[in-house]
Amino acid sequence: MTGLLAFEVPTQVLLSGAMQGLAIGVMAVGMILVYRSCRVLNFALGELGALCAALFVRFVINWHWSFYAALPLMILVGALLGALLELVIVRRLYRAPRVALLVATIGAAQLLLFLQYVLPDLERYAAFPTAFTQQWVVLDDVIVRADHVIAAVVFPLLVGGLSWFLNRTRTGIAVRAAADNSDAARLSAIPVKRTSTIVWALAGALASVATILSAPLSGANVASTAQLGPGFLIRTLAAAVIASMASLPIALAAGLGLGVLEAVVFYNNPTDPGLIDGVLLGIVLVAVLVLSMRNRGLGIRERFSFAPRVRPIPPSLQHVWWVRHHTRIAGGVALLAALALPYLVTTSSRHFLYARVILMALVALSLTVLTGWTGQLSLGQFALVGLGGMSTYSLVQHRVAFPVAMVLAVLITAAAALLVGAPALRMRGLFLAVTTLALAVAAPWLLSRPIFLDEDHLSPLLRRPTIGGVSLESQRSYYYFCLGLLVLAIVVVARVRRSGLGRSLLAVRDNELAAAAVGISPARTKLFAFGLSGALAGLAGSALVGLLEQFSPDGFLATDSLIIVAIAVVGGLASITGAILGALFVVGLPAFFPDSPQVALLTSGAGVLILLLYFPGGFIQILFNVRDLALARLAAREPDRAVDRPVEPEPTAARMRLAERAAVPADLAHALRAQGVEVCFGHRVVVAGIDLDVAPGEVVGLIGANGAGKSTFMNAIGGYLPSSGVIEVAGRQVQDMSAARRARLGLGRTFQDAALFADLTVRETVQVALEDRARARFATVALGLPHAKRIERAKQARADDILDLLGLGAYASRFISELSTGMRRVVELACLIATDARVLCLDEPTAGIAQREAESFGPLLLQIRDELGASMLVIEHDMPLVMSLSDRIYCLETGRVIAAGTPAEVRHDPLVIASYLGTDDRAIARSNA
Repeated sequence: MTGLLAFEVPTQVLLSGAMQGLAIGVMAVGMILVYRSCRVLNFALGELGALCAALFVRFVINWHWSFYAALPLMILVGALLGALLELVIVRRLYRAPRVALLVATIGAAQLLLFLQYVLPDLERYAAFPTAFTQQWVVLDDVIVRADHVIAAVVFPLLVGGLSWFLNRTRTGIAVRAAADNSDAARLSAIPVKRTSTIVWALAGALASVATILSAPLSGANVASTAQLGPGFLIRTLAAAVIASMASLPIALAAGLGLGVLEAVVFYNNPTDPGLIDGVLLGIVLVAVLVLSMRNRGLGIRERFSFAPRVRPIPPSLQHVWWVRHHTRIAGGVALLAALALPYLVTTSSRHFLYARVILMALVALSLTVLTGWTGQLSLGQFALVGLGGMSTYSLVQHRVAFPVAMVLAVLITAAAALLVGAPALRMRGLFLAVTTLALAVAAPWLLSRPIFLDEDHLSPLLRRPTIGGVSLESQRSYYYFCLGLLVLAIVVVARVRRSGLGRSLLAVRDNELAAAAVGISPARTKLFAFGLSGALAGLAGSALVGLLEQFSPDGFLATDSLIIVAIAVVGGLASITGAILGALFVVGLPAFFPDSPQVALLTSGAGVLILLLYFPGGFIQILFNVRDLALARLAAREPDRAVDRPVEPEPTAARMRLAERAAVPADLAHALRAQGVEVCFGHRVVVAGIDLDVAPGEVVGLIGANGAGKSTFMNAIGGYLPSSGVIEVAGRQVQDMSAARRARLGLGRTFQDAALFADLTVRETVQVALEDRARARFATVALGLPHAKRIERAKQARADDILDLLGLGAYASRFISELSTGMRRVVELACLIATDARVLCLDEPTAGIAQREAESFGPLLLQIRDELGASMLVIEHDMPLVMSLSDRIYCLETGRVIAAGTPAEVRHDPLVIASYLGTDDRAIARSNA
């Protein structure tokens, strides 16, 4: 026995923990393979392995197969099940956002769990089968069993063999190529879909062998296979995150370390088994924080919104009042039905169930804000619900009035949400999912701490209060109380969505880089979403403990968090109405029809999986399709009517404030200056000490071959990549500032893809660019104050003015994703005007557009330069355009400046000719301005 930091660490415990940890590592390898293949966390992996283990014991116990014959068969079954999941789920949802695919794997996991329960009964109960029964005593007191030997030999060999397969075989290299860049792999004639099936089959085989061989290590018997799947999940994810979702050997080593840690913690704290869940939460938080620090700079955009967009009302119907207000009318009818329901069904137990449906809708609404609008997937919302509930209980126990306790609990939960979300600010939603899942698993342990629960009150009891003279003791009155909270939350969230706050959330979700380029801070916007989402979850938790009255911290389980995700996705993740529809389907139908097995099956994981396969947008997709069809038919019967936009005769005070901007000093020598700017990717130097300056009003071109470092240098100027050196904008050093802060100082930026914000309209996109000049404040927006409405009207009027200036007025209600590349580039220029940028950094402004459109871009760019009184730095491969635009030109090669001067000087420079223009006289002549 050894000692470590006051812990007793017996060698036997180390051995058992290490072997169990190897199994965790193998499962993590399977998780990493799937993630790298299709960017999703496979939540069905644990239950897939558990089903194979359950089949394995039937073959050995019931049908008397030998261990050595049953094991390879189950590995084959695991591979076939993994391939089947890929063929049925991944292929169907290939183009759906990853969150839809993740929820589909949750549904598949529940289906696999159901299959375990319908297997034939066991003939007898015994220890879990193992290869042989011998054991040895080493070091005088350490017992080495057969399962230890098998784990120590098989698991490392599996990972080593898999690494050899991926690195040394043609199929393995194809798998890696398809995982790294599926589009490039297709161009190289690699069958991406087939390699995806191979990856899922490999993951299924690994899950099968890891679960079967680790069952004896954990002391499982033949009847406990159903508990093997969930027990592995969070540990598997923790090991995968520690390995950066990339390295297979590190995943195995991380699993080994986690297994040892869990064994040691449990040995020294046998009376507190939940402690290891708290430790795992801390490990995951640190791992995600480290990952976020490694992944600074440009990130991968993932499409998280998949609810159909709300199409504008056809112009011919805008004069019909009930069409204009059909959403409010439908909401009013639904509210009247909810108000009448307790009088139609008078049973108190039903009132209780209906109130629970309302609160589940409120929790799902918190996911609408965080995941649907911000793209940050949380799998731990019910942990925040529990925090809100236990905080309310603790405050009431300290004689705080119930309404005050609810307000304080909401603030506490919002702060906790900020704390949990902060390490994942620079990561996309799936990494936040791992963090929040760890929180959900640790929630029962965290919520049973003395700060929430006295030792004498292990079963909390919270009496319903009387508020404003109205007693909430009856189930009917408490139902109305919960309904009022939901209506209040819907009003607030709907106002947020219609304001600049809501547009900023969607902008950050769709394109963080473009959002930062117009002065929107992605970090601050995400923190707002975390806080608002946590507040909504805390509000639901405060009401839930009052509804339950008698409850326990163990009642806030991780499975409830997964149910909330299913509710939000089934209803329609980016829709307020979807949260209500999802709650009615997943929780409401069983409440309305408690004795119907058909309803139970429909709302189970299998039903959710089938719904997502055919309607990945959820119920709201069906509702919007019907709405659009009905409006289209009505519009066909009405003559077209010209709808004039109201014009304000005089600008309001708010609109005048939109035009205010800090003036750039007129006597500046440089509008933009870079000195010794260097960018490194690891040990590779991509930009090597570039010096560049742009004078006020000057247009400077930046040319060079692909890979010369032009875009990387411009990203460093904009603050999208970490760099060294000095960068000045309008006389201020900005190298230590974020991209959003540089944009607020007047540094404008466009990008090669001109993607902007797919789910926003053209008008909303320009309004996002105006947001920094007249920010919406949550308090004024939530309360619907006149000041907030005036600001919104002013931003819309200014946006329309800019669109009219560029001839985009007819496209104001079109979604960005519906525009051609050329039109999106004009919208980018409109955003530059909206931000009143003084230094314009344009990255290939004519890329992807027709030659005729490109020819008209030069005068348009100069017009905007004159309109703003700005300077320009332009990357462009169209030589006639860049030569005609530029006052001076810099040419780059391998991250260094090889020539600088007037267009004529650079065009005739021998280094430029050799590096970029070539020796073709016609190509050189074509570049003549």
